[in-house]
Amino acid sequence: MEKFFKLKERKTNVGTEFRAGLTTFFAMVYILMVNAGMFADPFGDGTNVLGVSYGAMYIATAISAIIGTVLIGLLANLPLAQASGMGLNAFFVYTVCVGMGFTYANALVFILIDGLIFILLTATKLRQKIFEAIPSAVRIAIPAGIGLFIAFLGLQNAGLVKADPSTGVTLGSFNLLDTTNSGGWAGIMPMVVTIVAFLAIAIMAKRGVKGAVLWGILGGAALYYLLGLTAPGFYENLNISMDSPFQAFADFGTQSFAKVFTEGFDFSNFLATHDVTNLILVIVTTSLAFLMVDMFDTMGTLYGACSRGDLLTAEGEVPNVNKAMMADAIATTTGAVCGTSTVTTFVESSAGVVEGGRTGLSSVFTAIFFCVAMFLSPVAQLIPGCATAAALIYVGVLMINGVKNIFWDNLSSAVPAFLTMTMMPFTYNISYGIAFGLLSYIVINLFSGKGKQIRVGTWIITALFAAMLLLTH
Repeated sequence: MEKFFKLKERKTNVGTEFRAGLTTFFAMVYILMVNAGMFADPFGDGTNVLGVSYGAMYIATAISAIIGTVLIGLLANLPLAQASGMGLNAFFVYTVCVGMGFTYANALVFILIDGLIFILLTATKLRQKIFEAIPSAVRIAIPAGIGLFIAFLGLQNAGLVKADPSTGVTLGSFNLLDTTNSGGWAGIMPMVVTIVAFLAIAIMAKRGVKGAVLWGILGGAALYYLLGLTAPGFYENLNISMDSPFQAFADFGTQSFAKVFTEGFDFSNFLATHDVTNLILVIVTTSLAFLMVDMFDTMGTLYGACSRGDLLTAEGEVPNVNKAMMADAIATTTGAVCGTSTVTTFVESSAGVVEGGRTGLSSVFTAIFFCVAMFLSPVAQLIPGCATAAALIYVGVLMINGVKNIFWDNLSSAVPAFLTMTMMPFTYNISYGIAFGLLSYIVINLFSGKGKQIRVGTWIITALFAAMLLLTH
């Protein structure tokens, strides 16, 4: 291990790497519950829109996390972990499947294309060209917009934000006396749990508690069942199925694994209401959107985590960056085969780095803990949607952090950034946010006499998104 991971060179040891791996695991294990819940019950009302079970997605998420985390640890020797990315999973479920009308298996094709192109771009080092083609304002605004989108989803799943025929959306009713709209205390209680769990996560994170998101989810679940004692009929109407953990593996084998090959390329459902030209354009632009978000998210996380652990090279670069990106690309491709959305490097890895993780050995330990977690799926199913909704809202807070780096005094940056961020939650579509951001950037700069500053790659990518808007929506 010393020779392979270079423990002494990086001033660490097996014990420190073990603690760092455990810390990272606790910081990000919530993804198993949140991702499984998002796919199996997108709207928190028990409706299985995608046709894949909680158990199947729990195992798919765990296996892809194990593979991705081991890869980045062994290939790049970095103390980082990977799993299905927040934001990218929402894009998969709510934009591609619910919004565009693609099946679960169809959407996996986009993930497969994303991963294969990512591998190609990393191997040929062309990824930097695409990275540079996206204006910095749009690049920074993408994760912020996704953060708003995720928070919006969490608020909806908790019932805090509801549809309204006159205003579009409104606050969920807290009126104990108006049982028609609020459902009384039984309807209000889940919203209270979400608010308490969200604030608890924020307080614990502020106080430096490791795994604050996980503890917030578990605490919210405990509070939910405790307050259930005060809601008449709560336990009588509670439908809990404690299947064997091996049932989740069985569901994974029949509902998720290799679905991208057995059913993914059957686009008859989409072609029933669209023509082939629309299909081709959507495949190109959607795969490109997945790819861009994946690359920007990975690059930002790699740099942020490594800088926090003083792991950057003398030139300020991420060590073994190409190997790290290749690990991410392979993990995404593997995730598509397993049946989950884009796998990416988790920002929560920074928790392990702060704990002292300096090598890929901590990643190997994190992967081992995920292996153990695979057999806890029945327990994970006890987590209510109102508890995981708190995690979604909190992740939204974390992802919007980058807006401070946008030059708001410069309209050629402010307007594209603003449109990128706001159009994502307002249109329920991440692709539309990127499209409006790019289009506004080109128009403003073109008519401000700065057309020569626009890169050729920016024109090409913007043209693809413009075609998507004009021909497919």
